[in-house]
Amino acid sequence: MPLLARMVACPLAVTVRSGAVAALPALLSDGRISAHGHVAVVVGPGQGEEIVAVVGPALENADIYTVEGGTLSAALELTDALRPGSYDAVVGIGGGRTLDVAKYAASLTGLPMVAVATNLAHDGIASPVASLEYDGRKGSYGVHIPIGVVVDLDYVRRCPPEQLRSGMGDALSNLNALADWELAARERGEAMDGLAAAFARSGAESLLHRTDDLGSDAFLTTLAEALVLSGLAMAVAGSSRPCSGACHEISHAIDALYPDQATHGEQVAVGALFASFLRDDELPHALDATFRRYAVPRLPSDLSLTDEQFAVAVARAPSTRPDRYTILEHLALGEEEIRDRVNSFVAAFDR
Repeated sequence: MPLLARMVACPLAVTVRSGAVAALPALLSDGRISAHGHVAVVVGPGQGEEIVAVVGPALENADIYTVEGGTLSAALELTDALRPGSYDAVVGIGGGRTLDVAKYAASLTGLPMVAVATNLAHDGIASPVASLEYDGRKGSYGVHIPIGVVVDLDYVRRCPPEQLRSGMGDALSNLNALADWELAARERGEAMDGLAAAFARSGAESLLHRTDDLGSDAFLTTLAEALVLSGLAMAVAGSSRPCSGACHEISHAIDALYPDQATHGEQVAVGALFASFLRDDELPHALDATFRRYAVPRLPSDLSLTDEQFAVAVARAPSTRPDRYTILEHLALGEEEIRDRVNSFVAAFDR
């Protein structure tokens, strides 16, 4: 008998609205997650601790663990702490670093994980990937996709606008990643997953032509849903391919060469605009218009990089993902050619 459908990993519940945190105790009492609320709650500094203070009284059977920083060592320490607890689930509350630590520890202990996001800075809130620092460098680790996702717009709205712009950059960079995937399919015969591409594209395109306020409920809901769809796209593909192309290679190179220069989403926004410029299609104009409307970084100077520094990062970018074929590998530009393209790119968009 032929296989009629494939099973796709996805959260049991996705809640995006103002006041969503108040429903967290009810979500955790869902029998599919925890019959009696015996969960490990992992929080980072700041809003995560604030949320625990609000919902803690309703989580009598929960144990609270505080983590700082998104490092592999922090995740392994949390793993050791969780093993004796016989918990039903792990609940991560906070920003991306806290959620990644919780996701990795939950996967190592075989526990389902609920992600409660306090910002929308990148697409890790529902992805099967944890980005963790080890020995001064960031690495990507495969994890289970969260079983539940909660985004409370009241908390998200209090974050610095730069974090929302970072999330926009990460979500919209999907369009560049998909163009790179299509290029690899044409040139190398790489298999392309249509469902994963549809998830990644629909999330990005939902943001591409918006004109409403960055802090409005409608915009924040759309951004949160776009980032969740990015996570689902990676889960369907079984890799980060639908959401990671030359834009992310450039960002990884910036991280290695110039650490802590900017946020991940800001770096991939500039990388996506540059990579799209290299393809000479219509995408860079649409990206540039949206980035301008919402003050998302577009040029190396927006990342506090010189054009020369950015060119060096572009030259190094392919080595960060040797298995990935993008416009950078396709063109195989030499260092002088890269400098010329970077100069042309800046001249074209710096106005």
